[in-house]
Amino acid sequence: MAILEFKNVSKGYGDHPVIRHLDLAVEDGEFLAILGFSGSGKTTLMNLMAGLQLPDQGQVLFKGQPVTGPGPERGLVFQSYALMPWLTVQGNIALAVDAVHSAKSKAERAELVAKYIGMVGLSHAVDRRPAELSGGMRQRVAVARALAMAPEVLLMDEPLSALDALTRGNVASEIEAIWEADRRTAVLITNDVDEALVLADRIACLNPDGTLGEVFKVDLARPRDRNKMGEDAVYKELRAAITAYLMDVGMASKVAETRRLPQVTPRHAMPKAYAEAAVSQIDDRYLQFSQLHKIYSTPKGPLTVVEDFNLTLKKGEFISLIGHSGCGKSTVLTMTAGLNSISKGAIKLDGYHVEGADPERAVVFQSPNLFPWLTAKENVSIGVDKVYPKSTRAERQEVVEYYLERVGLADAMDKPASEMSNGMRQRVGIARAFALSPKLLLLDEPFGMLDSLTRWELQEVLMEVWSRTKVTAICVTHDVDEAILLADRVVMMTNGPRATIGKITEVNLPRPRTRKALLDHPDYYHYRQQVLDFLEEYEHGAHKKDAA
Repeated sequence: MAILEFKNVSKGYGDHPVIRHLDLAVEDGEFLAILGFSGSGKTTLMNLMAGLQLPDQGQVLFKGQPVTGPGPERGLVFQSYALMPWLTVQGNIALAVDAVHSAKSKAERAELVAKYIGMVGLSHAVDRRPAELSGGMRQRVAVARALAMAPEVLLMDEPLSALDALTRGNVASEIEAIWEADRRTAVLITNDVDEALVLADRIACLNPDGTLGEVFKVDLARPRDRNKMGEDAVYKELRAAITAYLMDVGMASKVAETRRLPQVTPRHAMPKAYAEAAVSQIDDRYLQFSQLHKIYSTPKGPLTVVEDFNLTLKKGEFISLIGHSGCGKSTVLTMTAGLNSISKGAIKLDGYHVEGADPERAVVFQSPNLFPWLTAKENVSIGVDKVYPKSTRAERQEVVEYYLERVGLADAMDKPASEMSNGMRQRVGIARAFALSPKLLLLDEPFGMLDSLTRWELQEVLMEVWSRTKVTAICVTHDVDEAILLADRVVMMTNGPRATIGKITEVNLPRPRTRKALLDHPDYYHYRQQVLDFLEEYEHGAHKKDAA
């Protein structure tokens, strides 16, 4: 029996339709996950379920009756948290427990509060107020509070998006355990296919035009262990099918390429004779890290963050650097960029020591740091004008427009950065980096602020543009799939302090790569499990001496 039902529902804003002629039924006791690209109407769909918005056409029904507004039987967890700022963690969750379990004794209610606080890993922060918590910690409080309300239908609008990957996985497992205990109906909007596969009975995909796409039944035994599911043939098949579907509908909406890269020479290009002479001497040792250390002075004495980091890259090699938060990945990257001083050891690029920042080492940060008042074209032009001083203005503009088109911004080149989404701004940052024709491309979690589906699209963009330039590259990431997709080698770092290289996995998968092709490759999940096993080993703070 359907507890929630959409019948020919359409919803738009002004002249912009968001949800179109949608028919969907959520069964009583079912766990439904909804996936879709940004702008496909996922949050609008959730607001219609919650009664925060009403449809322009059609009906939203709860137990057969039209939804006319919000109600306590439909509990909602937003992507952004809304906590009482004057109450502690304990106080915020006690509000929900006291409202729902008023018949229980004070001791029983206190026990329930402690249970939900412990469930989201905040037992150490019970007396802190929201202002004293990180964004991820505040979201955990919001999740725990909603679960404590015990509504008939739990509606979750990307509730885990603010959490780090490890906490996100742990809380998702807890949500599954709670749902499994009483089979409460749950609807989850998520941008993470693995999260949907861990939690859902069915996964419904929203198309970019706001119509309902394919719906997948998830026939996986419960409870589900995210780290072990990679061995399950049904999981692999489902994961590949959902990914393929979403990538297909995403690619179908892209603007066709019309430009070609002009033949212009950047400022730092080597003379032909020098390049030919250098091939056999340095191409296999193009980038060298030798006994690299980073040591900070603290009131308690020197703190060694990175220790004995030794690595050699070939020219044109792509390396992924992965590890838990605080393991020194970004520290290594900023030292390589020349933005952070080297305490001990050396970094050599193309035979020369790295000293200070230089356009030959282009960096793409998690936040692209654009000038908000400039257009996409103007933001990219700033670096291009300096790197190609001998080229004509028209040739430089060709370079700018070529790379902006390659990252999918052909129709938004003249749009100011202030009017762009996070995904669009990051596209500009990628275009800007490639347009500099760098010797080394450094990427510091470049897609970390984006939803998973937008990340997929930009990973494809990055791979496609990289395949044309073959620039030597290092990408810092916490995403296992991203690390394998991009890299020739995945370099895994031990936990800090005194972090160093714990393991290196060679990724012998054919290029050019696409996510769909990788999911079909027999060795893909073998590489994935290697990295997951390493991260799981270091989850609880193992040090390099334990890795042996």
